[in-house]
Amino acid sequence: MDNQTTVLVAEDSRTQAAQIQRLLEKAGLRAVMATNGREALDRIRQSPPDVVVTDLEMPEMNGLELVDAVHSEFPKIPIVLATAVGSEAIAAEALRRGAASYVPKQFLQDLIPTVQRLLAVVQADRASAQLAACATMSEVQFCLTNSQGLVGPLVAQVLRMLERFSLRDANGALRVAMALEEALQNAFIHGNLEVSSKLREEEDMNAFHDLVRQRRQEAPYKDRRTHVRVHVTTESAEFTIRDEGPGFNPMSIPDPTDPVYLDRPCGRGLWLIHSFFDEVRHNAQGNEITMIIRKKAVT
Repeated sequence: MDNQTTVLVAEDSRTQAAQIQRLLEKAGLRAVMATNGREALDRIRQSPPDVVVTDLEMPEMNGLELVDAVHSEFPKIPIVLATAVGSEAIAAEALRRGAASYVPKQFLQDLIPTVQRLLAVVQADRASAQLAACATMSEVQFCLTNSQGLVGPLVAQVLRMLERFSLRDANGALRVAMALEEALQNAFIHGNLEVSSKLREEEDMNAFHDLVRQRRQEAPYKDRRTHVRVHVTTESAEFTIRDEGPGFNPMSIPDPTDPVYLDRPCGRGLWLIHSFFDEVRHNAQGNEITMIIRKKAVT
């Protein structure tokens, strides 16, 4: 049996489709291509993939309609949007309706890490034992080094907690988990290592990653820790993440819900966080973020 991870790509542009296919196959992933949402949905029904990557503007069935259909029929299949300049409003709506993440087309090199992080969360969750269903409250606290290897297991544990307490369905819990992963990355990289995401918008694409690797080995950056508290009940979940960096002025943050940030690496994490959590607040120093979700009323 073929156990290779499959990514279905719905993309109208042949040039973009070929580029995405090359990226996926170079990363050892099997790419299944579709030229529009309707064709993609037919292929998903025939053989469900592990992840769906979709363009937004397509004939017959666009990306937003595809998100609706997949979320309805296959709620456990994560969807990644490939966003283009000018598609911010529809992308924002697709994220609200069930997509798990997005990658701006001008930064397609971010697609593979995004897909891999989604797969890590999903696979770790499937492999983990479920906790007791009779719990009414659960709280855990962590003190993390700046190791990427710790993020997946922590996020997978939170994913199980959310589903066990029925605060979100499988897709909603995955979206919260991805936003939490973004907050942890912000604490590690922008907080403790003091590496600005604006470097990713520079002409030298490697400058950002080179500086991250360098500071993971240098004092005082390498000695800093990230403190995480998760408090979950049957009615709400509260996540607090504090880094040991100098912080920033929270009042200087532009509107993090503005869809303009969909196409910029700078601000992407905060956009997802504010989209998927019911309440978000920072401490005065700007090195701690608290994110809250509440149980959705049954309609």
